[in-house]
This record gives sequence, structure tokens and C-alpha cells, in this order.
Amino acid sequence: MKKIDIFNHIWPKPFFDALIDHIGEMTDITRRSGAVPMMTNLDRRFEVMDMFGEDYQQVLSLASPPLEKLADPAKALELSKIGSDSLAELCRDYPERFPGFIGTAPMTNLDEVVEESRRAVEDLGAVGMQIFTNVSGKPLDLPEFGPFFEYMAKAGKPVWLHPARGENFADYLSEDRSEYEIWWTFGWPYETSAAMARMVFSGFFDKYPGLKVVTHHAGGMVPFFEGRVGPGWDQMGARTTDRDLAAVRKALKRPHLEYFKDFYADTASFGSQKAIEHAIEFFGEDHVLFASDAPFDPEAGPMYIRETIRIIEEMDISEELRRKIFQDNAVKLLGLKI
Repeated sequence: MKKIDIFNHIWPKPFFDALIDHIGEMTDITRRSGAVPMMTNLDRRFEVMDMFGEDYQQVLSLASPPLEKLADPAKALELSKIGSDSLAELCRDYPERFPGFIGTAPMTNLDEVVEESRRAVEDLGAVGMQIFTNVSGKPLDLPEFGPFFEYMAKAGKPVWLHPARGENFADYLSEDRSEYEIWWTFGWPYETSAAMARMVFSGFFDKYPGLKVVTHHAGGMVPFFEGRVGPGWDQMGARTTDRDLAAVRKALKRPHLEYFKDFYADTASFGSQKAIEHAIEFFGEDHVLFASDAPFDPEAGPMYIRETIRIIEEMDISEELRRKIFQDNAVKLLGLKI
């Protein structure tokens, strides 16, 4: 049985060089990423991977922040191309370690995002495309982003949904910044959940049949708040008087809770067994996939991999389910050959 880590991050050398050439000095979350040897040093990545045996594999993706935070639309397209090209090269050179990669969609370049996604998927072999929970502060359900989701649904490849929020998103209206990195600890799960809700209630899964979305960090807040998401939102409109929100819910072809269960979730929960258990209970056995979020742990790489594997191996679940989480769900969803 393979252990296929479907959501971890890397900056391949060609991309890293182009990034530094563009932004110069690294700051904040960019500096955090650049300071981790496993992000940019392939030898160190191999050392860490070897700790978990030859059956441990990684599906590669670029790390935060979103390209649109760092560059204008033309430069974001250029960086996304360099990223996908270099990730594809790593997969070609080391197929036993890296069975696939995720392209990054330049969502601010509306003229090219569909073509670049097509190039990554159909020409380079990407198993899907990574986007973030907002595009420079814009929600994903705006019509301008529709062609991207339409293409991904028709291509049959999943969209990886990575949270994005910075300290400029204040915790209180009276302040101008988030304190104590609350923007990350609680803000990112909220970002994921809000993006999921916007997709559901704007009718994404009716408009784009077959669309598959992989949520990071065990589905954000949604599994923990099933009661509020389900029966709570059954009363949508009761708390709002200036709009008929009940009509939004009634316009969906299925009960809204069913759409939330259509998402996929990974196990990147920073060592929380309960988060993984809730994800399995909510999304179902076929919609949870092993991921570590390496290398962003206190040990700069090994810890989240080690602890996530330990949790899944020690959980009181069937061997069939364990195999689905570690391998089979990824093979089916991503179309991997192992």
C-alpha cells in the first residue's frame, strides 16, 4: 500500500529563482516558506521522505501565498507557467517519489487562466489545479471565474482549494490588523468554509456537474458545525429581512447539506485525530485523502508527515478504509497509476 500525500508544498528551483528575482526580499509568509530547507532543497526533501519508507509519495503543489498577491496578471501567468513546468519536470525525473503534481491557476489573468489550466492538465499532465479561497479579496462565485470552473468540471480534474488570508483582515472592526496570527489559526478554516458555502449556495454544483473540489485541512470548519450547516441553514432567510434568502436555498436542486458532502477533504490537520475523524464522518469514506501539509511544522518537514501517518495507522478503522485514505481515494480521484 502506498501512502500518497496529496497536499504538501514545494518551491522548485526554477520557480524559486524566478520568484526571488521578482519580489526581491522575502517577508511574512513568503519568508516563512523560504526559510524551510525542504521547500527549496531537493536533497533535504528526499532525506525527509526516506524517513517514511519507499511507499511514501508526494503529489506536489506550490506553496502560499497566491501568485496574485505577488504579481500583476501577466507576471502571475508567467510564474504559474514556470511553476507547472518545473513541477512536471520533477515528476518526470522522480516518478517513484512524485506520482503527480498540481498546477496553479493564475486567477487574476482572466484571458489566460483557462488556457493555462488546459496546458497544465492536458499537455503537462497535472492531476488538477490549485486555487485559493479568494482572488485578491474577490469571492470565487463571481461570474468572471466561471469559465475556469466550467473547464475543470469538463476536464474531470479536481480543484485544490487552499485558504488565503493575511494579517490585514482584522479581527475587530475597530482595528486595522489581525493580532497574534489569528488570521491564520482561525481565519484560514473560516476562509475555506466561507468559500465552500459560496460555491454551494451560488449553485456551483448544479452549473458545473462533475466539478470536484479538494478542501485543505479536513474541510475547514464545516464538519465540526454540521448542525449549523444543515438544520441551521434550513432556516436561511429567517434572520434576514431585506432579501428573500429562502429563495436561494429553494433554488438548489438538492438539499444544501448534500452539496457540502460532495466536497473532498484531506487529513492535513496538524496532528488532530478528531479533525480527521470528523472529516470521515461528514464527507464519507470515499472523500477523504491522506495529506500532511509538509513542510510547515515545528520540525520543518517530518513532524506533520509522521504524526498524520501515526494517527491514520492507529485509528480504530477497517483496513479497507485505511487503504482508501492512504492510497485508493487518491488513485481514483487523481487518475494515478501506481
